[in-house]
Amino acid sequence: MSQKLSYFARDLIEQGEDFVIAKVVDTSGSTPRKKGAVLMMKKDGVTIGTVGGGLLEAETEKLCRKTFETKEKSHVYEFTLDEKQKGALDMGCGGDATVQIDYIDAETPGDFVKEFKLASTAYIFGGGHVAYALEPVLRHVDFRTVVIDDREEYANPERYPHADRTIAVENFDNAFDDIETDDDSYIIIVTRGHRGDLQVLREALKRDFAYLGMIGSRRKNELLFDTLRREGVPESKLAEVHAPIGLKIGSETPEEIAVSIVAEIIQVRSQLDK
Repeated sequence: MSQKLSYFARDLIEQGEDFVIAKVVDTSGSTPRKKGAVLMMKKDGVTIGTVGGGLLEAETEKLCRKTFETKEKSHVYEFTLDEKQKGALDMGCGGDATVQIDYIDAETPGDFVKEFKLASTAYIFGGGHVAYALEPVLRHVDFRTVVIDDREEYANPERYPHADRTIAVENFDNAFDDIETDDDSYIIIVTRGHRGDLQVLREALKRDFAYLGMIGSRRKNELLFDTLRREGVPESKLAEVHAPIGLKIGSETPEEIAVSIVAEIIQVRSQLDK
């Protein structure tokens, strides 16, 4: 799902407005759009996205409007696009398309949020005191959370029972081996020492992200930046790092630091949503 569609769905859920989503789940032969194409419809009939246009789109929209009446959670429809076949849509494509139409109740969206990644993912590198205070706050503002540490006792489901994932790595040089970030990923570096921070930051700057922040004093962060400059990392990339991490609110305790980090992340997220 495109970022625009994700924001559209997220806004509707936050506003408590039900909607219908149609997605192409299978195709064969020649079709206007392939598997994964998505159309979403509001109660007033406003749509965003497409399942292919033409008669396929028109029939799908008709079924979406019907779904608002029936509130049927999920139904799969088969469309034949070869005008030579009996009962086919006259589109001249010659293929077949399978479209699944789901009614999404904003109060109980179920697996929809996770399936379509409406909740951005926050990757917390370091599972110590700050991470322990930070992880639940991120979940409360609609982030999926992944905690990574090089100590199994600090990255496990018992310590973080509600995190989406916990990953214990051999060392932070391998911290990204089992994850794949994208432009909706929020990377938070709060390891227990300078070496871990540098290892994660070095790799993070090679990845896609929406936000990258690192804990530590300005002096410590500048020392790490100098190391990366000598390694050839351009100044423009270093400028993308929020360091010291968090908004300046005079935070001292892990809980206060967690609030400052989440506040900064919310600020960044809201700017990206515009």
